[in-house]
This record gives sequence, C-alpha cells and structure tokens, in this order.
Amino acid sequence: MHAVILAGGKGIRLRPYTTRLPKPLVPIGDDHSILEIALSQLARYGFDRVTLAIGHFGELIRSYIGDGSRWGLSVDYTDLEETPLGTMGPVLQILDRLPEQFLVMNGDILTDLDFSDLMRRHAASDAPLTVATYQREVRIEYGVLTTKDDHVVKFTEKPTIDYRVSMGVYACNRRALAKYTPGLPFGFDEFVLDMLAGDTPPQEYAFKGYWFDIGRPEDYDRVNAEFGLLRESLLGA
Repeated sequence: MHAVILAGGKGIRLRPYTTRLPKPLVPIGDDHSILEIALSQLARYGFDRVTLAIGHFGELIRSYIGDGSRWGLSVDYTDLEETPLGTMGPVLQILDRLPEQFLVMNGDILTDLDFSDLMRRHAASDAPLTVATYQREVRIEYGVLTTKDDHVVKFTEKPTIDYRVSMGVYACNRRALAKYTPGLPFGFDEFVLDMLAGDTPPQEYAFKGYWFDIGRPEDYDRVNAEFGLLRESLLGA
C-alpha cells in the first residue's frame, strides 16, 4: 500500500516552534516527531511505500527521514514549488507514481486511526474518495438569538454545536484525479465540490478514536502534555 504525506507547509500558525524546524519534525514527547509517529503507524498497518511532499525546510525532512528503511518503508520525495498547490495539487504532480488506490494524509495530525481499515473500506466501495471524519463540538460562549422582522423569535443560552470535520486523511482513486492538470493549485474543497456536482459523492469513514490537528502552539502544548497517556495507542507499544 502507498501513502502520500503532505509535509510542505510553513507551519506559520505554530510559530515559534516552526521557526527553525518544519512542522512534521516538531518533537512530540521525548523521542518522536509527528512524522516519525505517522511513519511507524503506516508500517504497522501494512503500508510499504510512502511519498513525502516536501517544501519548506524540505531538505531537513529528507536528511532526517532518508529512505525510510528505519521503519521498513520505501520513502521517496516530491519537492513542492514556492507557489502553494493546495491539498490535492501535490498529488497530481506524482499521480503516475501511485497505484490505483492510495492514502493521502496531512503531515501535522496525530491519530490512532487504523489506516489499513480505511483502505479496505474504500476498496470495497465504488466511491472515488473516502474521507475520514471526526465529530467535533463547539460551545458558543454567548446567548444566541434568532431574530425576524426586528423581533427576537428564539433564544438559546450558550448552545453547543455538533458537526463532523475532515480529519485530513483520505483514501483516493487515481482515476478520479486523472482529469485534472498537474502544476496548478487544486484543493481538497474543489475536489469534493466537483464530485458532488457530478453526483459521485465521497464516502465517509466515521472515526471515534483519538485525533488531533496540531495547528497552534496551544494545540502542540496540549498534545505533549497528553502524550504519555497516548503513547501506547499511537505507537502500539
């Protein structure tokens, strides 16, 4: 199985931690970076090839990860240009190197999702794309009003809104991307909207385990504080 890890972002929201390091190499706990954890998990779930889409501080990633043999993986690289290509744009650059079905994931997430089960579910479906999703809750810290014709018609005190979000992990079919032009910016949002417009909706893979998007310094601090409790579920040891 083949996975593409998007590891080319500048990690601006995570500064100052990313001032001298690419976000995927930011340490978690005492012994591991985000990217190392992802590679260990992929190897454990039966993946044998990984392509790293690198850009900002990409040579540091290439130097540290090497050929992936430490994890029993074959790792290769695609270097992104300075022009942002979006989520799926880097995948278009290497489409001819990918099998018919492959995994795409962001390089800044921690999760104990079973990537092999996601691929099995995707392979058993007719969907061009399977999106791993997660339930999120947002508490509104205000009383929320609904108004009509200058009158308040409904009031809810500090409601909690439930919604499902994309985890930044996708199983994809190569033929679904074949019609798009490499080298042009192409986002996940455009891809999904095109599928919906063409009446070929993506499949959902609803996940209830651990997932965290490390986007801000407070997110990073929280993950490090929790890592001792998460080590076994994330690393299987």
